[in-house]
Amino acid sequence: MKNRLKPKGIVLAGLMAPGTLLFLMCCIAPLFVAFYYSLFKWNGGPHKEFIGILNYLQLAADKAFWGAFKNNITFIVWTVIGQIGIAFIVSMLMISRGLKLKKLHRTVIFFPVILSAVVVGFTWKIIYNKDYGLLNGLLTLIGRADWIKPWLDDPDIVIPSLAAAKIWQYIGYYMVILLASIQSIDKEILECAELDGAIGWKKSVYVVVPLIKNTLMVAIMLCISGNMKTFDQIYVMTNGGPGGASEVVAMYAYRVSMERMEYGYGSTAAIGILILSLTLIGVSNLVTKRKEKGLTP
Repeated sequence: MKNRLKPKGIVLAGLMAPGTLLFLMCCIAPLFVAFYYSLFKWNGGPHKEFIGILNYLQLAADKAFWGAFKNNITFIVWTVIGQIGIAFIVSMLMISRGLKLKKLHRTVIFFPVILSAVVVGFTWKIIYNKDYGLLNGLLTLIGRADWIKPWLDDPDIVIPSLAAAKIWQYIGYYMVILLASIQSIDKEILECAELDGAIGWKKSVYVVVPLIKNTLMVAIMLCISGNMKTFDQIYVMTNGGPGGASEVVAMYAYRVSMERMEYGYGSTAAIGILILSLTLIGVSNLVTKRKEKGLTP
């Protein structure tokens, strides 16, 4: 039996090897390279000055970095609520009996996911344009011209405006994840819940959510990690403006590395993004586990 399994193991290892090597080269190796350069004062060229953890001490006291991180936190709060929340509502509608043309709806909702973030950024930048944008045009059409705002030029609303574009793009992604989990629930459980009077939002909150809580946690972690490193869409739409009101940590690391030519400190900022992302994910897991223990009789 062992001899028969060996060829299968070799084939399996051979199939996994290219993907594993690609992952190591593109994801793991750059982390070690970035950590290595973060220990140096390096502005390009062949000469580097080893300074140990001084870059990290500078980063810890860098108000611009922490200001960008604050913007990231605000952006993440909006996107987690919007992406996961709307995706859950859409997923519940997808399993309802009254909805027709479900395959068409799934395709249309998922379509923005395959678009480039740059394309989405340019599209929403046009939508938000104060003079000829679709949004302000619609507000004028319905007689609410008093609601018209410079959506990308007002520091108070620029982050929610950017988050709306991100939410629109990735609702379909999280819909697929949540819908797969919801459809795996035994139909008899949902039918019994309906017989007991749990219909509509009651069924969603008290029956479905507890049964898919692990999937929800995975979706939240993916959402946090993905939006912590968001860059291209914001770069296209606002370039961090107005006055740094929409600058996020990934954009700050880019500016330090590519505009100020401080490659060592830029690498430190990149490692800082990784540490903060892992911290946020860990905190979200801890909060969720504590809530579960509190609900357990």
